[in-house]
Amino acid sequence: MELNHISFAYQKDRPILKNIDYSLIEGKVTTIIGPNGSGKSTLLGIMARHLRQDQGEVILDGKSIHLYKGKEFAKKVAIVNQHNSAPNDLTVETLLGYGRLPYRSFFSSPDKEKEDEVIDWALKVTNIAHKRRHKIDQLSGGERQRVWIAMSLAQQTPILFLDEPTTFLDVYHQYEILELVKEINEEHDITIVMVLHDINQAIKYSDEVVVMKQGRIFAKGDPNEIITADLMREVYGIEVMVKEEKSLGLYTIPIGI
Repeated sequence: MELNHISFAYQKDRPILKNIDYSLIEGKVTTIIGPNGSGKSTLLGIMARHLRQDQGEVILDGKSIHLYKGKEFAKKVAIVNQHNSAPNDLTVETLLGYGRLPYRSFFSSPDKEKEDEVIDWALKVTNIAHKRRHKIDQLSGGERQRVWIAMSLAQQTPILFLDEPTTFLDVYHQYEILELVKEINEEHDITIVMVLHDINQAIKYSDEVVVMKQGRIFAKGDPNEIITADLMREVYGIEVMVKEEKSLGLYTIPIGI
């Protein structure tokens, strides 16, 4: 996926994204970080076709994403939004079935054997097979997030977008979800783009980070190379210590403003 000169504004005199160029690295985990209001989720929304840019073009497999029919695009890109909702009395297995909608036709019955095979696989990958007949309101926050990820996996797309997947989760479940994300990328060769707020999580779980500031890409690259005290001061306005240890890798410690 390539972003060429992308600009976007909710109001004409208040641009959110400003002339962004970016090429997604296939087969890797890319994390978009930056202060509140820098345009992270808006950029992801543009890439997922939830929003339409005012200028520029997003290219996927050689053509604009807006030239794809809905089901065609849904076979290429899946997204787990920051806020997800479903009827509480819906079962996990039924919810995952919605991930198969791009493959269903009004004129023919779905291949039940194939559908069951894919849903079984998605449940296994996300470690919630034992919850398949539970209702959504019977699940914990971490389990619900895994269910939404499982539904996106049932779409069988090569690209998965995650908008703040650890929001509202405690520390244990945050890392549980991020370990799952890394596993999905490494073991199933799915390209992942996610938005995170936690810098240390972004460093640990990303092959590339895209650092945004005021609607522009301020820096991008290997987090171990581009995350510095100077960058944190320039982008976030805080003083940090950037340390590296053999057992922990690179990490940041805020020390003041």
